[in-house]
Amino acid sequence: MGDKKKAGDKKVHLELGGNASVIIDKTANIDLATSRLTWGAFYLAGQSCISVQKIFVHDEIYNKFVEMFIKKTELLKVGDPYDEKTEVGPLIDVENAKRIQNWIKEAVDHGAKIICGPKITENLMTPTILENVPSNVKLCKEEVFGPVCYIERFSDFKEVCNKINTSPYGLQAGVFSQSLENVFYAFDNLEVGGVIINDVSATRIEPLPYGGVKKSGLGREGIRFAMDEMTELKVMIMRNMDK
Repeated sequence: MGDKKKAGDKKVHLELGGNASVIIDKTANIDLATSRLTWGAFYLAGQSCISVQKIFVHDEIYNKFVEMFIKKTELLKVGDPYDEKTEVGPLIDVENAKRIQNWIKEAVDHGAKIICGPKITENLMTPTILENVPSNVKLCKEEVFGPVCYIERFSDFKEVCNKINTSPYGLQAGVFSQSLENVFYAFDNLEVGGVIINDVSATRIEPLPYGGVKKSGLGREGIRFAMDEMTELKVMIMRNMDK
């Protein structure tokens, strides 16, 4: 956000990334949720600002969810992006692969547990899932921008929404639930620019407003909304000339 000062008096639109969360409520369709998350957490090798980084799963379905999610994740094909069968390609460079390894190591050193992955060959990295990631490590606080996510239990829907709001980022979030009460609570209370219901945070529809709050940026993209961001309104007020 410091670079905004360089723009002077110009209008600016900033999309600055995030570390998106998804809530899996106890009423969620687990098969749908795990299938969408294998894409939402690992597409583009996680190199997307709305890639799923944090997954909060209700206690009542936690074990079933984890088992199914790991099985589906391990089926993903990692490799050459020119191969049509590849589902997870390379990271941008070896340096970022090393950075992500260091973030994972930091989390493990502070009590996290790896439950899937990682196998790394230069800048190719298999999808990686962790549990018990503490709140004081980079993997929780910052944007990993790689094929890594972690899972955490919750029992109270309102409390988990409050926990998500402790993030300095607020781009998009996902909620899998059949409870309209919880759906509207999440929409009203999550501090993000978009809430995706029964799909992952990585869902984006171009004509709709897209952007975040807090460290995730200023303004909204999406055709008309992007035009509005760069438009200066002008008003004319005319008094009746006959009076």
